[in-house]
Amino acid sequence: MNEIKVFSPASVANLSCGYDILGACLDGIGDEITVRKTKNKEIKINKVSGQKLSKNVRKNVAGVSAVAFLNDIKVDCGFEIEIKKGIKPGSGIGSSAASAAGSVFAINELLGKPLSNKDLIKYAAEGEKAACGSAIYDNVAAVLLGGFTLVREKNDIIKLNSPIGLAFTILHPQIEVKTSDSRALIKKVVSLETMVKQSANLGAFVSGLYTEDYELIGRSMKDIVIEPLRSILIPDFEKLKKICYSNGALGFGISGSGPSVFALSNGIIQAKKISQSLEKKYKKLNIPFDIHCSYVNNLGVRIIDLK
Repeated sequence: MNEIKVFSPASVANLSCGYDILGACLDGIGDEITVRKTKNKEIKINKVSGQKLSKNVRKNVAGVSAVAFLNDIKVDCGFEIEIKKGIKPGSGIGSSAASAAGSVFAINELLGKPLSNKDLIKYAAEGEKAACGSAIYDNVAAVLLGGFTLVREKNDIIKLNSPIGLAFTILHPQIEVKTSDSRALIKKVVSLETMVKQSANLGAFVSGLYTEDYELIGRSMKDIVIEPLRSILIPDFEKLKKICYSNGALGFGISGSGPSVFALSNGIIQAKKISQSLEKKYKKLNIPFDIHCSYVNNLGVRIIDLK
């Protein structure tokens, strides 16, 4: 096996109650990464399509994560990488995570899987560091493990239960919000009272996933720390929230650093109903947008083709 093509999906981070802790993997939208073995012992990015991104391995997240991986796994070959971007950078649905995770996953497969997908997370996070200045784990964990994930510590990442039927509606306004800029809005210190309330929401959300208590999941998806600061970046955020809840959403919030927002529903029919209402609202704002409905993807990054 000398060539592999993988589909590396988009993801939702934070899920309102778990900033830099929770992630969820989407389906149907993502990057395609093709990797080939070469005799030359170097990493090269031959092609990037779909978006204008650097082919310099030190500036492209796929290259950065691949180099970090191969610095620890000594091999007698090199790799050529091609990236077909299906996720716009700065969208808030894990564009950099998809490329970084897809790159190390593909190389690991070509090498006979010396590491588990969980072990690959730290290398993919190095790509995230190149993108936004911090080695963020929530998106890459969701992509590599699939389903819902929780980052307790960087070396202790847990795949959570994913109740059957949960579905996301993602609205992506065609405006760019850089992760580094969005993170700069966040307060470094919060009160003890705020910390207790948010911790209670996080614990209840995880409990809801395991007990498949959809009402509890919905009640827990509250963000009293990050959302009040970041929501100002998203046109008509409060009206979007009201639309989603009035159409039966379990929860609503900012996806990652924005500008995308998400609604979580019990079933794809509900998710599509919410999608139609959001689409009707956003057309009136004259802001270009994309909208996508997806079940929770419990598999994560996957192989498309082998040669």
